[in-house]
Amino acid sequence: MEPPAEERPADPAASVPSPAAAIRVLYLGGLGRSGTTLLDRLLGELPGAVSLGEVVHLWERGVAGGERCGCGKSFGDCAFWREVGQVAFDGWEHVDIERLRALRAAVDRIRHIPALARGRRLPNAMRERVDAYLSHYVRLYRAVAEVSGARVLIDSSKQASLASCLRWAATGSTGSTERIDLRVLHVVRDSRGVAYSWTKKVRRPEAVAGGEEFMAQWSPVKAAAYWNAENGAFALLARRGVPTMVVRYEEFLREPIASLRRIAEFAGLPGDDAAMAFLAAAGDGSVTARLSANHTASGNPMRFQTGPVLLRRDEEWRTRLEPADRRRVTALTYPLLRRYGYLAGKGAST
Repeated sequence: MEPPAEERPADPAASVPSPAAAIRVLYLGGLGRSGTTLLDRLLGELPGAVSLGEVVHLWERGVAGGERCGCGKSFGDCAFWREVGQVAFDGWEHVDIERLRALRAAVDRIRHIPALARGRRLPNAMRERVDAYLSHYVRLYRAVAEVSGARVLIDSSKQASLASCLRWAATGSTGSTERIDLRVLHVVRDSRGVAYSWTKKVRRPEAVAGGEEFMAQWSPVKAAAYWNAENGAFALLARRGVPTMVVRYEEFLREPIASLRRIAEFAGLPGDDAAMAFLAAAGDGSVTARLSANHTASGNPMRFQTGPVLLRRDEEWRTRLEPADRRRVTALTYPLLRRYGYLAGKGAST
């Protein structure tokens, strides 16, 4: 299925020129439970890329909470993140988490997206807050690039509000002297599948506190509302000139090798046979990925998986989502379901 034209720039870098020194960040956006962690892991296997997981949660869950890195060690014991913290901030102890929390509340929320989506200038007060908030991310990205040697950083934070903030670091319109080369991979999954996934009880294996901890659970109606908000916001971001590629999760898993090649081209990563050697296609058409260890800061439990992983579609929602909930979610998300081809035409998944 062809994505909407305004979300398919002919030249991914044409809309927002970036200086050669700018760090390239491929931001994976979309509502949680849409497959971004899997895509993050696969992209991180390509030469020249490094997977960071959900950087938006690094500050609370890693720096403050000491939760587990994708490598299995606690954040404070991970040599990679210790070095990044030293390069970026002279040590994580110099990051003012309380101030960062306040800045996030002031700029990085869904309710701030209309203001962040302004054309060329932000109001002075908001510009100062956005610039202060972004300085943490730009310094972090710069340090990761230096420590890892990667030329493309994969940030699967997902949230449209953070992407809307990062847009200003890409345009250079704030007071910051640092710039990033921002590209957005907008990952869309059928709202019914997403809604069902949010109802499931999923353990958080990265937590270090005693006892059982689980990921958040939402009602289907709440998931539908957020699905609309996040996907609509990423469409708006594309219209503001941020290089954006739309990927339907179901289509990606139908043709993972060809899809990953297209994404690699968009991101500026190699997609030749040598680069894709970690993917193996079987005679029955199935594809298995061999995943190596990583340093993802946050994400769903599959970020801890290594070794062979079969790439397959999760269609459990078709039989497990209650019929009444399926009807409600379909009605609430109908316009965007239709826009992304889930209700009619080629590739429909009704």
